[in-house]
Amino acid sequence: MNALISASGAACKPALALATSVILLSGCASTGSPGDPLEGYNRAMFGFNEQLDKVVVKPAAQAYEFVLPSFVRSGVGNFIGNLEDPWIGLNNLLQGKVADGLTDIMRFAFNSTFGLLGVIDIATEMGLPKHDEDLGQTLGRWGVGEGAYIVLPFFGPRTVRDAAALPVDYVGRNPWQLDHVPTRNSYTALRITHVRSTFLGAGKTLEEATIDKYAYSRDFYLQQRRYKISDGNVMREYDDFDARRAPALGDEVDTAATAAVERLEFNDIGGDNVNGDRLASLVTQTGE
Repeated sequence: MNALISASGAACKPALALATSVILLSGCASTGSPGDPLEGYNRAMFGFNEQLDKVVVKPAAQAYEFVLPSFVRSGVGNFIGNLEDPWIGLNNLLQGKVADGLTDIMRFAFNSTFGLLGVIDIATEMGLPKHDEDLGQTLGRWGVGEGAYIVLPFFGPRTVRDAAALPVDYVGRNPWQLDHVPTRNSYTALRITHVRSTFLGAGKTLEEATIDKYAYSRDFYLQQRRYKISDGNVMREYDDFDARRAPALGDEVDTAATAAVERLEFNDIGGDNVNGDRLASLVTQTGE
């Protein structure tokens, strides 16, 4: 796992370069979705990431969940989320959401001092809600277009805008300034494994649904990003989905799609825990 983490960290800038190169070289490609000009490449990379998850990440998450009791896993999630609050707060301030930004900074201060370095989330109990912001959302609020949809190796689904923000977000959300490489890699492995464990059981629901898994995950990701950037002021829509003919899929499939698009998004791991709460409920209903 440490070898994988080292490789993923080193791959951050090459991944961005790969995304840019593929877009430039595939400008004439045509697909069924205008927002997905790289669909052929994206489907192949989606399959690669799925196999990586199946062989490496998911087994590690299953072992993690089996070995550690729930209260320990909760503390791990709180600790990881606390380290990200300053970056989230900065992005809220850059977006002009001063109250939310100050809330994030206060969360970090209270949880770091009175919450045992963030292991105990006392800030939420004090009425200071957890937010989920990143540089990609900030650029979107500033009016930067999202660009084409692209699936990056290891890092999962992105838009060109989010891919361009990825290196900065990667540094902002993670304590990469640690000089001790084993400690840095161990923390990253823990972070990835913990968040993947919150999605265990959801993938089965998406697999069993009568949909194109790639297309649904793509459309869900794009709508999710637009929803976050606009703070919820958008309508949910799917490019390849005919609502007049298709049956209602329900929250379970939406939740499973969240798992599919986020479980290998290393940049977003440790963010908002709302999806994890919904997935916990889903697992109770459907099992793994």
